[in-house]
Amino acid sequence: MAEGPTHVYGIDLGTTYSAIAYVDEHGKPVIVPNQESERITPSVVLFDGENIIVGNTAKESARVEPHRVVTRIKQHMGDPNFVFQHEGQPFSPEDISSFILRKIVGDAEIALGEPIHDVVITCPAYFGAPEREATANAGRLAGLEVRAILNEPTAGAIAYGLEQGEDQTVLVYDLGGGTFDVTMIEIKDRLIRVICTGGDHRLGGVLWDEAVVMYLAEQFREQTGESSDPLDDPEVLNDLFLQAERGKKTLTQREKAPFRVTHAGQQARVELDRVRFEEITRHLMDRTIELTSEMLADASAKGYTRFDKIILVGGATRMPQVRDRLVAEFNIEPELYDPDEAVAKGAALYALKESLVEQVQEILATQSAADGSDTPPADLSEATEQQVANALDHLEKELGFTLTGPVRELVNTRIVNVLSKSLGVVARDDQGRDVVVYLLPRNSEVPLDRSTDFGTDADNQSAVDIRVMSGERDSTDPLDCQEVGVATLSLPDRLPARSPIRVTFAINADGRLDVTAADLTGGGSIDVAFETEAVLNAEEVAERSTALRLMNVS
Repeated sequence: MAEGPTHVYGIDLGTTYSAIAYVDEHGKPVIVPNQESERITPSVVLFDGENIIVGNTAKESARVEPHRVVTRIKQHMGDPNFVFQHEGQPFSPEDISSFILRKIVGDAEIALGEPIHDVVITCPAYFGAPEREATANAGRLAGLEVRAILNEPTAGAIAYGLEQGEDQTVLVYDLGGGTFDVTMIEIKDRLIRVICTGGDHRLGGVLWDEAVVMYLAEQFREQTGESSDPLDDPEVLNDLFLQAERGKKTLTQREKAPFRVTHAGQQARVELDRVRFEEITRHLMDRTIELTSEMLADASAKGYTRFDKIILVGGATRMPQVRDRLVAEFNIEPELYDPDEAVAKGAALYALKESLVEQVQEILATQSAADGSDTPPADLSEATEQQVANALDHLEKELGFTLTGPVRELVNTRIVNVLSKSLGVVARDDQGRDVVVYLLPRNSEVPLDRSTDFGTDADNQSAVDIRVMSGERDSTDPLDCQEVGVATLSLPDRLPARSPIRVTFAINADGRLDVTAADLTGGGSIDVAFETEAVLNAEEVAERSTALRLMNVS
């Protein structure tokens, strides 16, 4: 039984591996092993008739049954065009991710002897609104109450920052299996503030594996003279990827790694040394440095021109080339901080914090009502330290155990995040061209809301389309941006051109967006609920969840 202050959990839903954690009675985050006694679970799903198998068995099955195995589904989150077909039944990225969540949550429930309901799930900082909402929907499909979607680098910084005694500014270099995020974070007494973030949610360790696979195929053709390509055989291809992942790990510890490629009745033995491995993957390291430099330029524009430490998060940061390149670029020795588990642990700490803050606010509101006050503190920043301490004392009595110093410190720690992509709407400029007008610029602190007034395009216009867009580098060309959602605002009759339309964007602390459009002349308004083809709505989630829960996941 997990004897923690409250029963909330953090989940790192990773591209290649996933993990779940909680905070124990000492205020320490703890990873819950799966039923195979492993601390992280491969994010791989095997469809075996009516059974869904997640983890190592599914991963190994990719060798011989690749058509029944799904890997790296995280890279398709929010993509309406991705569908995996099994026996005539379509499965979306949210469906498949929900199976991974059910596996790790189900195993944790068995290990801890208690049901798991409330969770915080992490995602890459560079996920936009559709990807975040799809991640939340995956949790709902798994029967979970998703309290928040938390950026992975922020989760890593929370796990790291709460252990630090001194003020510092850190660069979190997060290279996971399928994603790369780089984030500058300020850590002070009772404050963890994200300054800027950047990255690429399709750049990760899997691309290093892919480079090795391409090299092995090339060496096979050279050694055997075989004209057919081993990459065209799904079983051979999956075997090469499994070998590539193992070989990459071997090269982290040793100078050479052996491989064997078998295809079309022929076999080649290939030896790859670390120098050659780093040569064939240098372009990937170059890209992480390029993205880091872009982020640092953004941070400099906000007045942050230096950092004290580089923190490495994500399993792929174990590769020696990562450390060597960062030292060469920044002359700072990076710290490898719990690369596989930091994100899940940070999510657990954040989940506990949010739960405790909510309970403390309820206590403060009750006390204010009892005192006859009509205005209880809106949040803990408006309460005095003594008020919070008294509320925590009261909470201890309700819970029946002591809240340790680290847990109390967590409640008083403020966590400030930023928006990873700019958000705006499509409007027509004076030359009649469609352009994106941004309401919320990237790297703005969240939560945040802003309004901008636009005008109708023509006389007697019956409606306006509100096309919500996200952009990575502030291009105003709609073709360079991702469409988040579209909604239509109906207009009253006989409106002249340039009649005012006010659009309001409000984004919450975990990056989820609400949009309102109002006709200032006739008084009509709509709330954009993002019921787009890329994201399931509430009814679809409920209906789909019922069907998916009938499937056996192990």
